[in-house]
Amino acid sequence: MHELVRTNDAVLITAIEALLKSANIACFIADQNMSVMEGSLGFLPRRVLVPDDQKERAKRLLTDAGYADVLKSD
Repeated sequence: MHELVRTNDAVLITAIEALLKSANIACFIADQNMSVMEGSLGFLPRRVLVPDDQKERAKRLLTDAGYADVLKSD
């Protein structure tokens, strides 16, 4: 799995997840349930992960959609 984005912005994660799913790119939101551990403060960032073989396609899609600035550098 490759980490594309790491952020505390729940709206951004939802938008990226919807975009990836609409393009049939599998994704996994890691640390999504950590709010139980942290007390729902949004302190711990969530990570958007995609399979390694879909990494380039996902990066291209997010870049074309205007999310290049939030992509995690390799």
